Order: sequence, then C-alpha cells, then structure tokens
Amino acid sequence: MNYPIATIKSKSLEIHDHKRQDDYFWMNDRENPEVIQYLREENEYLDQSLKETESFKESLFEEMKSRIKEDDESVPYFKDGYFHYHRFQKGDEYPLFCRKKNSLTETEEIILNVNELAEGYQYFQVGQISLSTDQKILAYAEDHVGRRIYTLKFKDLKTGLLLEDKIEGASGNMVWANDNKTVFYTRQDAQTLRSFQIYRHELGENPENDLLVYEEKDDTFNCHVSKSKSKKFLFIQSHSTISSEFRFLSADEPNGTFEMLQERVPDLEYQVEHFGEDFYILTNAKKATNFKLVKVSIENPGLENWIEVIPHREAVLLESFEIFRNFLVLEERFEGLTRIRIKPWEKKDSFDLDFEEPTYTAWIGHNPEFETDVLRFGFNSLITPASVFDYNMITGEKKLLKQQEVVGGYDAIKFQSEKIWAIAEDGVKIPISLVYKKDLFQKNGNNPLLQYAYGSYGYSTDPTFSPSRLSLLERGFVFAIAHIRGGQEMGRQWYDTGKMLKKKNTFTDFIACSEYLIKEKYTSPEHLYAMGGSAGGLLMGVVINLKPELYKGVIAAVPFVDVVTTMLDETIPLTTGEFHEWGNPKEKEFYDYILSYSPYDNIERKAYPNLLVISGLHDSQVQYWEPTKWVAKLRQLKTDRNLLLLSTNMEAGHGGASGRFKALKELALEYVFLCHLEGLKK
Repeated sequence: MNYPIATIKSKSLEIHDHKRQDDYFWMNDRENPEVIQYLREENEYLDQSLKETESFKESLFEEMKSRIKEDDESVPYFKDGYFHYHRFQKGDEYPLFCRKKNSLTETEEIILNVNELAEGYQYFQVGQISLSTDQKILAYAEDHVGRRIYTLKFKDLKTGLLLEDKIEGASGNMVWANDNKTVFYTRQDAQTLRSFQIYRHELGENPENDLLVYEEKDDTFNCHVSKSKSKKFLFIQSHSTISSEFRFLSADEPNGTFEMLQERVPDLEYQVEHFGEDFYILTNAKKATNFKLVKVSIENPGLENWIEVIPHREAVLLESFEIFRNFLVLEERFEGLTRIRIKPWEKKDSFDLDFEEPTYTAWIGHNPEFETDVLRFGFNSLITPASVFDYNMITGEKKLLKQQEVVGGYDAIKFQSEKIWAIAEDGVKIPISLVYKKDLFQKNGNNPLLQYAYGSYGYSTDPTFSPSRLSLLERGFVFAIAHIRGGQEMGRQWYDTGKMLKKKNTFTDFIACSEYLIKEKYTSPEHLYAMGGSAGGLLMGVVINLKPELYKGVIAAVPFVDVVTTMLDETIPLTTGEFHEWGNPKEKEFYDYILSYSPYDNIERKAYPNLLVISGLHDSQVQYWEPTKWVAKLRQLKTDRNLLLLSTNMEAGHGGASGRFKALKELALEYVFLCHLEGLKK
C-alpha cells in the first residue's frame, strides 16, 4: 500500500515583513470531510505497514494487561467520618468510588460506578469528584469526548438518584461551601478552553441563573476555585505562567464577597494554605527563586506583612508543603531528587525521611486530616513499584500500607537503576536516570535504548516504576529519562534557563544526553530511540531536525510542532496562557527565535529516522492538525525510505484512550513499533 499523499493548498502567512508558505493550512478544519478522509487513510496505512506485527502487538497488549491486578483498590484515607477509596473489578475499564463509615469493617457503599456511567460511550472520563461537607451529595464531572469540557452532575447518596441540577460546559473544577447546598465552579471560554469565569450555583436552582462571582479579564491568566484543608476558606486563584493572585472567602458565608489576599505582580508566584490565625504561603517573593514559606495574618494579608518561616535556599527547591496541628511537612528537591522534610512546630530541629536508592521519586500523599501525627507519603523508583506508607511523626514508625502488585511476579533484584550525568554544550551537568535488566545488559553499544524527556513548563520528569515498561526491559531495552532544562529537577533555574529565549537549551540538552549515552556505550545510533509527548513531542520534532542521524526511531505523541502558527492564533486553546513559556511571536524577537526551531517550519529535504506520530482528533491542547500537517510535510520532503506513521485516535483527545485497558492498546502500538525496528518478533 502506498502512503497517503495530502493535497497541497498553499497559503501565504505574513507577519513582521516575513512570509511563510503553508501547504497544509487547510487541514485546520475538523468538519472538513477531506481532512477526516486523510486521517483515515493514514490510519489504514499504519495498519498495513505494521500488519506483520499484529499478532505481536496483541500479545504485547495481553502481556502488559496480565501484569495488572484487575481486582485492585487504592489505600483508603479517612476524611469527615468516612474511609474513602476506589477500586476496580475484574474486567472493568473504570473505577468504583467507595466509602465506609467510621471503620473499614463497616459495609461498603459504592458512591459512583464509572463503568455504568460509561456504557454506550466510545470515550468516557470522570474528572473531579467532590462531596458536600455533610457527605450527603456527590458532585462529579464527566466528559464524553476528550476535550476536557465537562458536565457537572449531582447525586443524592441517600436515595442514589441524580438531582435535576446539571451544569454543562464547565471545566470540571468545583468546590462546596459549608452550607451543603452551594457549589462554586469554573467555566471555560468555548473556543480557547481558557478557564476564566467562576460561578455560584445553589442546588435546586436553574443553572442558567447561576451568579457570576468572578471573571478573569486577562487572557494570559486562568482561574480556578479551591478550599483550605481547614475547610474554613474558599479560594479563587488566578494564575499565569509567571504570576499568581488569590482571593478568599469564609466557607461559612457563600453569599459573601471574596477579598483580595495579594494582587498580582509580574513574576510574583504564590500558593496559599490556612492554619490558625494565619495564611501560610509558598512564594518566590523578593527573589526567592527556589521558593520559600511565609505566613501572614488573615486580617492584613498583603505582601508587605509576609513573615518568613522557611527561608530561600540556593541549592534546594521548595515544591510544596502540608500542615498538621503539630507538624509542618515540606516536599523539596535537592540535586535532582525529591525529599520529604518534617518540622515540628514546637522545635527548631527538622529531619528528612531516608530513601536509599540512587534515583527515585517520593511525594507527600493525600493527607486531608489536620488532627493527626501520621503522614501519608508515597515512594517509588525505576525498580521499586509504587508504595504507600504511613509515617508516625512522633515515634518514627513507618508502615507500608500497599505496594503496587505486579501480577505474575516481579523480582527487583534482577534490574539495575543508575543516575549518570551528561555535559551540555555550555558545560552544564544534566542528570540521566536509567534502568535495565542486569543479565541482558552489556556496556558494548549494542543495547536498544529508549530515551524519554519532556522538558517544559517546569514539569519535572521523575523516575517512576511502570509494570508495562517491563515488556521492554525483558526484551533487552534500556530505558533512560533525560532530566533536561525546561523541567525543574535541578531547581527553579533549571526551568528558567529552558524557556522563552533560552528554550533551545532544552533541545541541545537532550542531544547531549543522547551523545553521552552513545559515547559511554550504553547504546549506539543503530539502537537509540527517542520519545516525548505534547511539549515533549515538540522536543522530538526539533532534535530530528537538528540531529536525525543519532536515532534509529522516534515516537512523538500529540506533538506540539507548528509552534509559530499556533502561538499566533489566539482563538485556539492554550495560546495566550503560554506567552510566558514560549514568547509571543507578535513581537519580532520572539517570532524570529521560535521560527528558528519550530519543527514544522524547519523540515528539510534530508533523511529522517523512523517515526511514529500519535494524535487525537479531539485533542484540547495540541490540535490534531499540528501532527497531521507535520507528517504531510515530512512525506513531501524527506529523502529516506524509513517508516513514517501517523496514528489518530478518532474518539479521544490529549490523554489518549480512556479506560485502563484501552490505553494499553496504544502503548502496545508504541512498543511494537520499537521492537519491529529492533528486529524483535516476539
């Protein structure tokens, strides 16, 4: 079967006295039958190109599925008189949300069966769920398409019946006031999907009459609502990439007026919690690049009154905190690793929890109760399955509540994780976390290696365990995470030096990691594969333009590759909110810089690696036409005979298929693509 050839309909795009020709701009029309037909032809071409691997792909799917404990459940947590948890039944795609009153020995109450809700839908997702303060009404958000446009529904837990209240076109973010009948929720702009309005709804009233309590006028900001752990305050947070602003209201007075905590200031970011007579604030105020913790009186909460609790530290990034009556718990990042620090309120001394592996992830878990000395935290690594612990902060007793079960057995001793350091072209040391199976690994350059990275928005790609990844490791693959700039693994400066006019550091860091892995004989260009999704897909697009010869194959999932055109179009989701991440190309300096790396604009007539591109027709973040156009243009210009495959999920959005098993189908496609290129047949 010949590959699809997209029709060329050239369109001239001009700004700053510079013209670009876009032969595939016409694909920006989801309703155009010609577009849909092209996507279907690409899906058919992929199926034909990998037809010989079909049975292998199915066996990979079954293999990965077989490792999942089908009748699994989460660790219960106690809140408001109930133990809450969710569980899966054998064969089910979706969870059951459950609770037991007062004791785990009491009768189970299923408050929401998502499998029943999902019947008849190709795609179904429950977003946030939220219980009224008296625990009698459940609010939940559901999405049938994958564009993260939700309908809010309300269920009476005594009768099991849905209330007539139904709020459509919401973002899925909501919070209850303490009167058990008032809900604050967020609406999005219908076109850009920017969360910009907060409404107040009273149960039993027509949603059309809901009161608009806040509207965010600045199109570079989003807003959402939340509630303090103490349950005493409601918050409206407005936030951009570089600035925050909070308003607060007593949760006992939902008809009151939200008060300003600290108005927005460029480059001032902060997060708020409540304790006693004060607000506790995580902030970068006064050049605290790696953030610090301050407190301030509720009566006079402005910036000028903030009092330092945990000072700024040059080498330690303060990421989050949790407040208990007797303890303050900090989640920090030091030398690329997370750590948890515990500080008693009544003592000056603090202490860290001990983690012994060279590369791992630890995090503060769900701790809704204030009156407890027990901390719930999580831990995993590339070789240790996800584990949930309770830690008594007084006695030091640590109790393992659950470790993710790998059905069929798993022996961590057979695998090795490492943390190594590559050197960037400007001399900066870049951490790489990697894992492999000991008896299949030799440092001779012949190991197939999958290098993954993201590298944007300050999102740190921490080393975590994946049962599905065992299917690669058992076949001799090495898996490596490149902790490149644009993330936040090495502190806030790691992010600041990987965005805007320093964005190219992200791309050259990834290439430096690839070259180091080759130099140290972990792999070779004949066996090196790269993968990234969304902004990580942009990364893939750039590196194959810059150094295509380094990679045998590349997987780009929902890739953001038409950067200039997208960032010039303020009518589509995300654009205005991301001017402080990429820059606004309406300004010539940013236009020239973005244009110099935008993958779609820099495709050349040359050889490219084998390429698998994953897309979703209803993607709310990276519009489907970006990867579609990119593939069409690559087909037009590339000079090699390597595979170029586009897989578009016609029912899903940015996150791919819904359901725990459907998602494995997509992963099986990615893995079989890699194995096929490596010559593995089973």
